[in-house]
This record gives sequence, C-alpha cells and structure tokens, in this order.
Amino acid sequence: MTQSWRVGGVSLSRVEESERPGSMPPESFFAGFERRLFERHLDWLVPHHYSTQHERLMISCHSWLVRADGLTVLLDCCAGNHKYRPFNPAFHQLDTPYLERLAAAGVAPEEVDVVLCTHLHADHVGWNTRLDNGRWIPTFPNARYLFSESENAYWQAQVATVLKENAGRRAVYEDSVLPVIEAGQARLLDGAHRLSAELLIEPAPGHTPGHIVLKIASAGEHGLCCGDAIHHPVQLYHPEWNTQFCVDQELARQTRRCLLDYCVDTPALLFPAHFARPFVARIERRDPAYAPVFVPPMAE
Repeated sequence: MTQSWRVGGVSLSRVEESERPGSMPPESFFAGFERRLFERHLDWLVPHHYSTQHERLMISCHSWLVRADGLTVLLDCCAGNHKYRPFNPAFHQLDTPYLERLAAAGVAPEEVDVVLCTHLHADHVGWNTRLDNGRWIPTFPNARYLFSESENAYWQAQVATVLKENAGRRAVYEDSVLPVIEAGQARLLDGAHRLSAELLIEPAPGHTPGHIVLKIASAGEHGLCCGDAIHHPVQLYHPEWNTQFCVDQELARQTRRCLLDYCVDTPALLFPAHFARPFVARIERRDPAYAPVFVPPMAE
C-alpha cells in the first residue's frame, strides 16, 4: 500500500525498498554516541526505531515520489537491484520489487521527469540504473538526473585515487552514476536551484561535500526532504551525533541544526530518507535540542 502525505498542493509518496534493522550497533554507527543517553529514549524508540532483539537501529530505505507543478520527481533511488556491493550485505545483489511499488504509486519509469540525488552514496543512487543485457542503463529514460557538481567532483576524485583498488566501492559510481552522465541525462547543479515554483534545491553539505536538500512551499505549507543530513530520529535529541559516514563532521553538525531550526521556525514537515515508520515528522524545539512529532500518512 502506497503511503502519501501532502504539503499544500504537493503530494509526496513513499516508495519503499526496505525497512530493517541496520548492519551495525549504534556505538559503531554514530560518532560521539553515549549509551546512557541513548537508553533514555528507548521508551519511544522501541520498536519502530530500535530493535532490542537485534540491538540495532531500525533503518528504512525509500524514495520520495514528489508531484508538484506538473512535475513527477523521484528523490533518492535507494540501493537498486543486482548491484555489486560486497562492502555491505544490505545493498549487495538485491532483488526487490521497488519498480512494482513505484507502479503501485501510479508512476512508470518513463513518466519520471526528474531524478534528484541528495548525494551519491550507494543507497541513494542504486535505481538510477538497471541492468539490460549486461549493460547499466538509466532506469528512467525521460528524466533529468540532478545532483551537485561538487558532489560529482568529489566522487570522481575518490574513484581515481583512494577507491582505485576497491572494486566494490568504486562500482557505486561506475554502475549507478557514470552511465547517467554518459547517456547525457545528468545535470550538475552549482548552488541553489529552483526546480519549480513549489520546489527549491539547496546545498546542505557535511554528510558529503555536495549534499543537497529539497524544500517545498505550497499554499502556505512547507516541507523539507533532508536526505542523510538527518539520518535517524534520535539525532533530533542529540544533533551532535553524526553518523560515521559524515565526511566533514563539524559541518554536518552545523547543517543538521540549521535544517532542524528551519523545520521549527518555518514550520516545515520533515521527510527523511531513512526514518522508519511512521517516517514523517513535525519538529519541535526542546532546548538545547529538538523532538519529533510523527505525522501519519493520509487515509487511503
């Protein structure tokens, strides 16, 4: 069943790839993690956001299907099928019904106008491409693929240097980003970019150098699709906790607080990439941090 929310006249539908316990304990996932502080939140984290059985954070991997101003936008393309990802079993050689779920939301690959990548990590670019007779080709043949120019430059440099001998991690760029560029469907963004009257792309660096977010404004209502700038709801209470995957730790903290302040002050609904159910939240200020108020999807 497709779950959808509205921000004014804009519709956002969640297209699921997976929802599962993470692959590492929170002590390894977060930089600066303190178990005693984490345990204060178990009353609301369990069971949707933390599995005591597995001692793992609950992680969702999903795309946001955004319909606004006559555009069909797919935000972040999860891990993808048949991808060689030996560094993470959760992403390796998957075979999920993601495209069937996209179809259930009412959209065929040919109908996607824009694919927006907040950044170029493996679990955000996988469905950019699909395997066709041994070749990786764009999954969405009529779409413009948008991502940051600085993000692309960073990963090009990584592939040419530190990842040169790491076939698994190098494959993320080579099978899920490069084919889109070679097909002429990529548009690299420098700074803010207005996609439509209701949709604004802005830089939000830290997690990666060229990470971007999508801001929504429609009929007096607002939303924010935050990518991995905010990864798990416990970070609202502890915004100083980065994931170990944040490239610039201090900038990631600054960006996270800036985005959370935006959600409080505007106010704007938060649409994260990895929060488990119920997925979407209003943000309240709880000095010196924040708290989520989860918002259920619209009734079918």
